[in-house]
Amino acid sequence: MARESESGLPIEPVYGPQALDGWDPARKLGEPGAYPFTRGVYPSMYTGRPWTMRQYAGFGTAAESNARYRQLIAHGTTGLSVAFDLPTQMGHDSDAPLAHGEVGKVGVAIDSIEDMRVLFDGIPLDEVSTSMTINAPAALLLLLYQLVAEEQGVRADRLTGTIQNDVLKEYIARGTYIFPPKPSLRLTADIFRYCTAEIPKWNTISISGYHMAEAGASPVQEIAFTLADGVEYVRTAVAAGMDVDDFAPRLSFFFVARTTLLEEVAKFRAARRIWARVMREEFGARDPRSLMLRFHTQTAGVQLTAQQPEVNLVRVAVQALAAVLGGTQSLHTNSFDEAIALPTDKSARLALRTQQVLAYETDVPATVDPFAGSYAVERMTDDVEEAAVALLRRIGDLGGAVAAIEQGFQKAEIERNAYRIAQETDSGERVVVGVNRFALDAEEPYEPLRVDPAIETRQRERLAKLRAERDQGAVDAALDALKKAAEGEGNVLYPMKEALRGRATVGEVCNALRGVWGAYEPSEVF
Repeated sequence: MARESESGLPIEPVYGPQALDGWDPARKLGEPGAYPFTRGVYPSMYTGRPWTMRQYAGFGTAAESNARYRQLIAHGTTGLSVAFDLPTQMGHDSDAPLAHGEVGKVGVAIDSIEDMRVLFDGIPLDEVSTSMTINAPAALLLLLYQLVAEEQGVRADRLTGTIQNDVLKEYIARGTYIFPPKPSLRLTADIFRYCTAEIPKWNTISISGYHMAEAGASPVQEIAFTLADGVEYVRTAVAAGMDVDDFAPRLSFFFVARTTLLEEVAKFRAARRIWARVMREEFGARDPRSLMLRFHTQTAGVQLTAQQPEVNLVRVAVQALAAVLGGTQSLHTNSFDEAIALPTDKSARLALRTQQVLAYETDVPATVDPFAGSYAVERMTDDVEEAAVALLRRIGDLGGAVAAIEQGFQKAEIERNAYRIAQETDSGERVVVGVNRFALDAEEPYEPLRVDPAIETRQRERLAKLRAERDQGAVDAALDALKKAAEGEGNVLYPMKEALRGRATVGEVCNALRGVWGAYEPSEVF
């Protein structure tokens, strides 16, 4: 009897040549590094060098996170990935009433340029690639990073990395938005323009399906909703007067890798093919780099379990293999204890070692696109592509990604799928090892890493000292200049940078923009 994939598509017990009847390899596959990029965005892929090994880290104070980054670099990490705490993600300072109890809990607290200096102390920013998981206040954190680089003597054109900067998915699945969609898209376009002129090697956005998947999206929903958001960002930039080939080569994406290895490989291949076609046919992109869907992958945190946490090491290894076989450009492997608490030093090191085993002890990187021509994977790739394109058409019929968000379409679709998964797990139809099958009578004790609650007090003290010592008149003038830019049509990043240079805080800058643009209030339309 045929099984169904995570997306509800059929998986046949046996695939043979008939699965590819009428299938044109020249049109569907092409060559690696060439249109339609099904086989990967680069001709040599990992045969030349492995993917970038990132480890997502950040907790407590900037000093504590800096120590973790130094350890990861010493263990062989080739790229840093910064997690920010919830107040920073929402544009609030650590001493704001809404920040109480959340400072430093799910990431590092960054209130001002002084925290950013500490975060990257002793880390040469011209030698490391840094990814920052930040969305609504992405411009602020990028500018703080640039200011610290300038203090190190590093030119902006030497900086490499990524800001997530994908606020549309926040309205769909995650909730860390600040401003309404229209000014948020304006800010995104300003970031594109600014980086094209000032930080040309920086990836200006990482359009994310990961958080939708964590909220319950199927693989088909993940790529369809993510690519729809990508189309919206491109349309916004083009409408603002930018040439598509000036900014599209710096777009990047962020996907999950689940334990369902075959469908995940098919998903990545289908996503590359769809994006290449959209960029060429809808937007007329001419630069081959504009057609490339380059992406970062993180293993599936939602599939990790607090029960028998060591089993997560196996899950993460399978998920990481799926990402590599699917052709990811960079990868973060979750630590086995993340379902319990923040990762310990040991678990973070083991997560990195998982990637290193795949890169240096297996033969997977020895050949480009090992699954090319597989009856099963090529059929599944076509099936995923067809279903994702159908979803993209539905979003188009609703008026595009923003209009669909305002109507609650994506959120409702994801919630329906999440409910289906929960029902299957509760009934035992979906097996979760150690949870609804092969459970233990008693779990072994585990001591998690805990964040010191005194961090909030120390951050408040740092803020009080900063405000007492800075030139408040200069800060007020800089914030006024930012407000005037936000009221007009100029690029807000230039006055924003000067305000941050003058030691304005993240919360003060975001509040200045809230005063002009307002704050987003979600509707309950389904």
